[in-house]
Amino acid sequence: MVTAQPSLPLKSSLFILLLSLLLLHFRLSFRSSPNLTLTPDGIQPQATCSNYIVRFTGYKPASDHRSYLESNLRSEGWEWIQRHNPAAKFPTDFGLLSIRDSVKEAVIEEIERLGLVKDVSVDLSYNRGLLSGAFEDGKKRHGKIFTSMSFSEEKHSHYSDLSNSSINWSRHLLMQRSQVTSLFGADALWRKGYTGAKVKMAIFDTGLRADHPHFRNIKERTNWTNEDTLNDNLGHGTFVAGVIAGEDAECLGFAPDTEIYAFRVFTDAQVSYTSWFLDAFNYAIASNMDVLNLSIGGPDYLDLPFVEKVWEITASNIIMVSAIGNDGPLYGTLNNPADQSDVIGVGGIDYNDHIASFSSRGMSTWEIPHGYGRIKPDVVAYGREIKGSKISTGCKHLSGTSVASPVVAGVVCLLVSIIPENKRKEILNPASMKKALVEGAAKLAASNMYEQGAGRVDLLESFEILKSYQPRASIFPSVLDYTDCPYTWPFCRQALYSGAMPIIFNSTILNGMGVIGYVQNPPAWHPSSEEGNLLSIRFTYSEVIWPWTGYLALHMQIKEEGAHFSGVIEGNVTVRIYSPPPQGEKTARSSTCVLQLKLNVVPTPPRSKRVLWDQFHSIKYPPGYIPRDSLEVRNDILDWHGDHLHTNFHIMFNMLSDAGYYVETLGSPFTCFDATQYGTLLLVDPEDEYFQEEIEKLRDDVINTGLGLAVFAEWYNVDTMVKMRFFYDNTRSWWTPVTGGANIPALNDLLEPFGIALGDKILNGDFSINGEQSRYASGTNIVRFPRGGYLHSFPFLDTSESGATQNVLDSGTIKADSSILGLLDVGEGRIAVYGDSNCVDSSHMVTNCYWLLRKILDFTGSNIKDPVLFSESVKQGVPLYEDDNRLPSRRTDVNYSVYSAVTGKDLICRSDSRYEVWGTKGYNLQVRGRNKKLPGHHVIDLGRGLNSTYYTTRSRHPKFIKRSKGDSLGNKYLGLLYGDELDVPELVASHWLVPAVVAVTGFVLIFSIWRIRQKRRRRRRSGSGRLPNL
Repeated sequence: MVTAQPSLPLKSSLFILLLSLLLLHFRLSFRSSPNLTLTPDGIQPQATCSNYIVRFTGYKPASDHRSYLESNLRSEGWEWIQRHNPAAKFPTDFGLLSIRDSVKEAVIEEIERLGLVKDVSVDLSYNRGLLSGAFEDGKKRHGKIFTSMSFSEEKHSHYSDLSNSSINWSRHLLMQRSQVTSLFGADALWRKGYTGAKVKMAIFDTGLRADHPHFRNIKERTNWTNEDTLNDNLGHGTFVAGVIAGEDAECLGFAPDTEIYAFRVFTDAQVSYTSWFLDAFNYAIASNMDVLNLSIGGPDYLDLPFVEKVWEITASNIIMVSAIGNDGPLYGTLNNPADQSDVIGVGGIDYNDHIASFSSRGMSTWEIPHGYGRIKPDVVAYGREIKGSKISTGCKHLSGTSVASPVVAGVVCLLVSIIPENKRKEILNPASMKKALVEGAAKLAASNMYEQGAGRVDLLESFEILKSYQPRASIFPSVLDYTDCPYTWPFCRQALYSGAMPIIFNSTILNGMGVIGYVQNPPAWHPSSEEGNLLSIRFTYSEVIWPWTGYLALHMQIKEEGAHFSGVIEGNVTVRIYSPPPQGEKTARSSTCVLQLKLNVVPTPPRSKRVLWDQFHSIKYPPGYIPRDSLEVRNDILDWHGDHLHTNFHIMFNMLSDAGYYVETLGSPFTCFDATQYGTLLLVDPEDEYFQEEIEKLRDDVINTGLGLAVFAEWYNVDTMVKMRFFYDNTRSWWTPVTGGANIPALNDLLEPFGIALGDKILNGDFSINGEQSRYASGTNIVRFPRGGYLHSFPFLDTSESGATQNVLDSGTIKADSSILGLLDVGEGRIAVYGDSNCVDSSHMVTNCYWLLRKILDFTGSNIKDPVLFSESVKQGVPLYEDDNRLPSRRTDVNYSVYSAVTGKDLICRSDSRYEVWGTKGYNLQVRGRNKKLPGHHVIDLGRGLNSTYYTTRSRHPKFIKRSKGDSLGNKYLGLLYGDELDVPELVASHWLVPAVVAVTGFVLIFSIWRIRQKRRRRRRSGSGRLPNL
């Protein structure tokens, strides 16, 4: 009996050990082949070789570039790819290499050290299809994300920016569908003999059939794809060509005598590659094209080889016309390359002169956070139910900005033909043509400048401008009039006042005098009356204007002596531009540009009504995979709309303005504003880290200065982030979100001095407060809150990865109460925290919570306590507390300095701050260096903001990142599983720690039992008398 007793613990121990080993093996196996459902076709890709573009510093025959690499590279594992296309007979500035994935970092590093090499980039593929169509049910399709090409009819609807509703226009069209050419008066120019003759038109699209009966002047068809055909098998390229130059009586084009050069750059599967575009662009330059239409676009304005080649195209005096995008009615959805200042970006309208619902809206987001976006689109044209040529014969109707773009391209071809051929290159260029279009455009009454640009194209007005055009420089727009609403929205929505953050207006310089120009004298402000001296303007601008365009940004403040002034300030801003003399001239060309200002000024509002919006801590795509805020939206996984008051939060901005609030923007750290001037600091969906100085200053601002703090957070769950990763077939690497909807670990650091913390649940569901129905869409939960605060909780399902597991165990029926809204008095100030921002974000809003935002601002700014929100029933008698080790933690496998304006950067106040702190560390801080560096990560400096000079505007982020010696040990082991991939999730402790502990415990238990049995055996041998007593 006695000797048999240990066998039961032994069996139990063996069982525990076996179970632990199986569990550990399962966890590791699962993590070593993660998320197969998120890879293309559900198959784990086998990394072999990838294609890379090597750009050189000059043009040479491809054979010379190849010989240069072969004679200077010692590394193996790479191969030169011969490109057989029409550009092969011309010198080139790049080569295409196939590099084995296992040695890519070493090979690329060696290539980039070569003196004649400019840089190395992945050969991205472009997938043409609706932006949201790039992701289906949360899965990434092949190819780069690009906007839609029009292949079907678009429903008649118009978006109202004053509400979340759509207005149906189909029942009251003012005219029947007719020839789009007649709507612009093209027949008037035809009667004058202008038909587009001798104009070389490059159409980058899906190709064109040689024997198509609608075209009289197809000069050349070229194929740049890997398919052996020149024909259009999709119909889009044919339609675009028909709008530009078709001669069929049923669907006339604008310039039927235009010489058509059809560049087939997309396959039948609507896929293309950067290298195809680069070769085709080079061929267009060598062939001396006049106009180029590009009915494509996407959100990635950091695809450097593509963007810089577009600059080279326009610098070669080719007028590029491109669709602004079909991602409307959302704001901040401009597509590249149409968002570039040297390109004519085209939006779409319907026959009632209403902005089409599909047309993307501005502003540009390159310049955020330190600067301010430019006005885009440049112009709009009819883009709904336009007639064009079918693939082989006949006509059809299509809608989209990719239809509006060839409308403007056809107008441009017609305008080019009015200039004698021997003078065209002297007079016409991308800047002079854009000037003729924007100055001749008809402004639409009901739309703002970020919807319509200069307005609807007016062919006959632009014709009159070009007839007498002389090379000069100008500014677009040439007038900023605060009394012209809604056109000058958002400026006309909120007047200037003393003590405010600078109001930034970013205008575009169009230099028709030459491809390169310079600012001769600094810009100057000339007030038209004595009151104008109350306005102070500082300028940032392009010191070098190339190609053809630059920017002039006005940073406007009202001086202290204007604190009580109410009225209108008028005057002009002037800047003189000069360009080197062109061939045949001896003196430089110069021109004075004038920008007219008419500004409303009001007395400084009370502190309680002034709200400061934090723009600085927002991170967007590109360059990183910043995920969407609402996980319920599965067809648009990227957060790319700018997160700005005047992009996807524009409806909220209008609401706050209507409610009597004055909202200012902070694009610099928290040390750069004077808290005594503001009632509330508003943080919505922040993704970045915080300097320690910011944390300390905010604590003092709230507790001692009486600043209110309102936070609208978002989800954050590492397991869910891992689940959202996908294999990017272009870069042959895994893409994982660099953070959640918001950066909760950083936000918890900021809120820690107040005893507040957020968790990692992802909550979804409907709830009601005092009869107000709201939708909680992928919001987070509050897990720490002090005693005496007011905390609102509601039953929700946790849809995070860990929460979903628990839901399965609970049969998915239990909705646990989770705290989502907290309100707290802290010293002299007040804090409100809400765990979801989707209800104030126009992008994917289900229901708005503007009512809640107003009540929160009433509390934080004026200490007005709504009786429902501050009911005794929700007052905390005891603090809500969660241990530190259960709070969301940062991912250790992401090099955050690549994306952050904080990590590894200097704390400095930029030109979006008050003048007195420009270039300093901020208020009450000594000027000293301060870099924030996360443990285990090296520093990459992204440089200054885009709104400075030409040199800084052209800077880009590094493409390849070297791992530092400080990388964690976990990263090294991770490389054994996945290879050296960017943003691959590590096995965090929770993934392996529990099975390992259980396994070790089993071993210890077995060893202990074995020791006990050995001792007992020795005692029996020695005749111990204790055995009977046992």
